[in-house]
Amino acid sequence: MNLKRTFGAILTVLGIIGLIYTGMQIINHSGQATTQIVVGLISIIFFFTGISLVRNTKDEA
Repeated sequence: MNLKRTFGAILTVLGIIGLIYTGMQIINHSGQATTQIVVGLISIIFFFTGISLVRNTKDEA
């Protein structure tokens, strides 16, 4: 498996975990608004970066 694809999968999973965490914080009304915004934005960046790495990396055997 390609290293870029593996790193992309890890970034995607981290982005999903961060988005779930942010959603839970919003639903529970806990935490500061600025913290939720920062964690949400970083999670979105991780998620879309990981997806693009997985999609654009060619599988070379």
